[in-house]
Amino acid sequence: MTNGILPPPGAPPATAGDLLAEGFRAEARTWDRFGDWLVARGPALALRALLAGTILLVGWGAIRLATSSLSRVLKRTPLAGLMADFLVNVCHKALWALLIVAALSLLGVDVTALLAGLGLAGFILGFAFKDALGNLASGMMIALNQPFSAGDYVILGGAASGIQGTVKRLTMTMTELETPDGKKVVVPNSVVWGSAITNFTAPGRRRVDLAMSIAYASDIDRAKAALKEALLSVPEVLKDPEPVVELLSFADSAIVIACRPYCKAADYWKVAFGANRRMLEALRAAGIEIPFPQVDVRTRT
Repeated sequence: MTNGILPPPGAPPATAGDLLAEGFRAEARTWDRFGDWLVARGPALALRALLAGTILLVGWGAIRLATSSLSRVLKRTPLAGLMADFLVNVCHKALWALLIVAALSLLGVDVTALLAGLGLAGFILGFAFKDALGNLASGMMIALNQPFSAGDYVILGGAASGIQGTVKRLTMTMTELETPDGKKVVVPNSVVWGSAITNFTAPGRRRVDLAMSIAYASDIDRAKAALKEALLSVPEVLKDPEPVVELLSFADSAIVIACRPYCKAADYWKVAFGANRRMLEALRAAGIEIPFPQVDVRTRT
């Protein structure tokens, strides 16, 4: 046999048994060569694998210590919050990447081609996920400037047509709101940072804009005094600054008085609902008429 399996030219064809026996002999030679290689290279490979495993184990502990220390340091700086979490996360992943490359290099793997491939893949993914990267960049700007934080009541996307609600969760790519009627709204950070942001909670207090109507024949000073006393009787209304009670406009059937108390941001809806009831009761107790729309009709003969 010239090639280990097929018979030489002119020889009778091999039987199935001959071919099967030759296949077993070829497999045995392969295992013999593998055994020789394992004897020659096995101890060194085992030592490298042991060292790589040790490096991974020690590196795992070092990464945990480094990231926890970095997190504690950042919490004492102006970067605390979303930006601190992002930096810790980036540091954690970068250290693990370096650790894995070091372990592969110790095992004899050529990491040059691997790094080149990762660079090309990153370049391609950058184009594929450009919108996500835009959200990430906007999230970094939000983290640095901190226009709002979790728990704040905000309007995102512009005051005219924006989405308003309480910030429940904030990540580097999106902001999650809960609207007053209990809906969950997820807003991409590129939309958040690309338009006006209205934060009602950050100043610490809010003004509640209310209005009451009285008849044209009513005593305005008496009505204002009754309304102001009613506003101050609401427990959540702040005494400083005092509520503003002033004549606002002249409607078709009534005089409109602006009533604008101040309260803590968390008490806004309590004041908005409770003050209306107190003012209505105060005007009734003072005998001040609350008119309804009416039209005077005169006839000529």
